[in-house]
Amino acid sequence: MTTALEINDIHKAFGRHKVLDGFSLRLERGEILGLLGPNGCGKSTVLNIICRLLWPDVGQISLMGQPLNRMNNKDHSLVGFCTQRCALYPDLFPAENLHFFGRIHGLSAQECQQRVAELMRTFSLNTFAETRVGQLSGGWQQRLHLAAALIHQPALLVLDEPTAAVDVEARSGLWRLIEDLRDRGVTILLTSHHLAEAERLCNKVALMRNGKVVVSGSVADLLVRMPGQAVAKVQSEDPETISQRAMLRGWTVRQQAGHIKLFLPQNLDLRDIMEALAGAKLTSLSVQPVSLDDAYLEFIGEDSLIQI
Repeated sequence: MTTALEINDIHKAFGRHKVLDGFSLRLERGEILGLLGPNGCGKSTVLNIICRLLWPDVGQISLMGQPLNRMNNKDHSLVGFCTQRCALYPDLFPAENLHFFGRIHGLSAQECQQRVAELMRTFSLNTFAETRVGQLSGGWQQRLHLAAALIHQPALLVLDEPTAAVDVEARSGLWRLIEDLRDRGVTILLTSHHLAEAERLCNKVALMRNGKVVVSGSVADLLVRMPGQAVAKVQSEDPETISQRAMLRGWTVRQQAGHIKLFLPQNLDLRDIMEALAGAKLTSLSVQPVSLDDAYLEFIGEDSLIQI
C-alpha cells in the first residue's frame, strides 16, 4: 500500500496547555483508520492541523507523499472534512448546497453539474430534491453533509464523529454509505465515540490519550495483545476471594466499570469458571470473547470510557 497520510512527532500547545505531545500516525491509501480517545485527548486538534486550520509547533506532516505547506492552497483540495455539526445552508435545496461547495472548491460549472448529479444519486438524495435542507431530518442532513465533503473528490476524507447526532436507524444508513466508500477505495480518517462503529468500519484503529497514540493496529492486532482470549465479568460480595482464586489459575484480574473482569486464556464454559471460583459468593457471571471495548479499557483506562 502507498501512504496517504504520515504524521511524525507533532507537538501543539495553547499557552501553557500542551495538547499534542509527540503525536504520530500513518494511514495507507484506501484504508479507514479510526482515531479513538476520550474528550480532551487532542483528536480535534489533530484534525484541525490536517485540514490546515491550525499549525503544529513542532513536527512534520505529509499528505499523499508531499509535505503540507502553510502557503500551498492546493493542499486544501486534497482533504474533505465532514464535521459532527452539520455545516449546510438550511434555506437551500440539497443540490444547491452541493453546487455551492463544489464552486468553493474550484470546480467548473460543468464539473459541478456532473458531480452533483452523481452524489444526489449515490446518496439517494433525489427523493428530497425539492425539500429545503432545514426541513430534512438530522440523518438526511448528515448524509448530505457527507456528500458535500466529497464534492471535489478529495484524496483524504476526514470524518469527525459523523454519526454523533443521529438516531440508530440513520446511523445504520450512514455506516452503509461509509462502508461503500471504503469498498471503493476512499481513504478515510474517522473519529468516533462509538466503539461498535470503529470495529465495524475501520481497517485499523489508533487509541489516543494525553496528546499521543498509545497503541495502533487492526482490531485483531489489538486483541492479540490482550492478556486473554476471553473475558469473564463477575459481580460478587467477596471480590478478594474471586481475585485470589483467579490469579491462582493464572488469570489476569481487572476491576473495571463496577465489575471484576477475569481475562481467560480461552473461552471457558460458565461451569468451568464457577468451579474455579467455588466458594466465592457470585452475584452474576458472564463470559464472552475479548472485544474492542475491553482493549480500549486495557490500553486507555476506565476513566476515559467511551460509548460502546
